[in-house]
Amino acid sequence: MPTLLLLRHGQSQWNLENRFTGWWDVDLSPRGVEEALDAGRRIVAAGIEVDCCFTSVQTRAIKTLNLALEAMGQLWLPVEKDWRLNERHYGGLTGLDKAETAARHGEAQVRIWRRSFDVPPPPLEPGSPYDVSGDRRYAGVPVPAAESLKDTIARVLPCWEARIAPALLRGERVLVAAHGNSLRALLKHLCGIGDAEIVQLEIPTGQPILLTLAADLSVVARRELAAG
Repeated sequence: MPTLLLLRHGQSQWNLENRFTGWWDVDLSPRGVEEALDAGRRIVAAGIEVDCCFTSVQTRAIKTLNLALEAMGQLWLPVEKDWRLNERHYGGLTGLDKAETAARHGEAQVRIWRRSFDVPPPPLEPGSPYDVSGDRRYAGVPVPAAESLKDTIARVLPCWEARIAPALLRGERVLVAAHGNSLRALLKHLCGIGDAEIVQLEIPTGQPILLTLAADLSVVARRELAAG
């Protein structure tokens, strides 16, 4: 049966500082490094082998994957990086402290920006220091000014259909190391989670999620890999 592992990156420095991150490239915190290594150890302890990997083009996800593979003794595994697996773009909220933003705009408004399915945050302003459209890794990419979860799903699913699903259908065991919202997109699609429910789904940092799939890639079983 096809096997799919989903892994949200370990705690980032901006997770630690409680700031909106999105497409801004932030490194792992020391705790995030340990979470990534522990994720690899959990995968080994569960007796799971992996054949290929996918990740975003953001440092925190790439490092998480590399550290997990190092702990697994499988740094040699093939890895494909795809911008479509990036975190949701938080637009004008990027870089802001979440508590300060709630104090300024009201908790109700920030909750809408963070937790509604189809309402994006304010767009990133022209000339923002957090504008990544000039970054070489996004050459030719339609960098958004902001995204809702619905928007994020719309860009993640073509990656699933074109790259990840075919690998699973070939019988490969796949590990995807990505971000809270890009993984929500995959779980919504695979598990048939409703619009209202998916925005409430919490995906812990550094916690491997094991999906056992049927031949048609529908989910047969889903479980988090507990610490050994």
